[in-house]
Amino acid sequence: MDETHALHTATGYVLRVKSSADEARTVVARLARGDVRALDELYASFGAAVFRYLLTFVPDRRLAEEVLQDTFVAAWRGADGYGGRSGVKTWLFGIARRRAHDSLRRRGLELVAENELVALVDPEPRPEESLLAAGRRDELNSCVEHLAPMHREVVALIFFHGLSYAEAAEVLEVPVGTVKSRLYGARRALKAMLEDSEYGR
Repeated sequence: MDETHALHTATGYVLRVKSSADEARTVVARLARGDVRALDELYASFGAAVFRYLLTFVPDRRLAEEVLQDTFVAAWRGADGYGGRSGVKTWLFGIARRRAHDSLRRRGLELVAENELVALVDPEPRPEESLLAAGRRDELNSCVEHLAPMHREVVALIFFHGLSYAEAAEVLEVPVGTVKSRLYGARRALKAMLEDSEYGR
C-alpha cells in the first residue's frame, strides 16, 4: 500500500507528502548507515511509547529505564537488519520485549505469567467503546493495572498503542489466535472488575 498522502493545492497540482511511517523508515535507514543523529530522532519519536509499553510488564521503573536504553542500543546495532516488513514501532516493541525478557531472566523473574490461556476466542471482538467511554477511562486504567501480566500487555499493545492483531502477535512472538485469546480473557476480566465496581458503589 502506498503510504503517501495526496494534497490537492489551489492550482490543481498534487503534492505527495511522506507519511510518518515512511519518515520513521527513513530514519532507520539513516541509522543503518551510521547516522548518529538518526538515533536521537528515533528516540524522540518512539522513546516515550516504548517506555510506557515496558512499564506494562517490567516490575521496576528503574529497570524499565535500563531496558529502554538497551533497546535503542540494540536498534542502533541491528538497524541494517530492519527490512521494513513491519512498522518501526512494532520493530522497536519487539526489540524491547526481547531485551526485557533477557534482563528479567538474568534476575530470575518472569516476563509474563504464562497461565493457561482462555480456550474460547471471539473471532470478531466487539468494539471497546463502552469501556473507553468518557468518564470511565480512569476507572478502566485502574482495572487494567490489575490484569494478569499477559492480559495487561496485549491490552496495552492493541488499545493504548494502536497495534493491529498481527503487529501485536509479531511483538509477542505468538500466533494471532493467541493474541485474540488473551484479549478475550482480558475483556472478560475487565468486564467483571467494572461490574464489581458498579455494584460496590
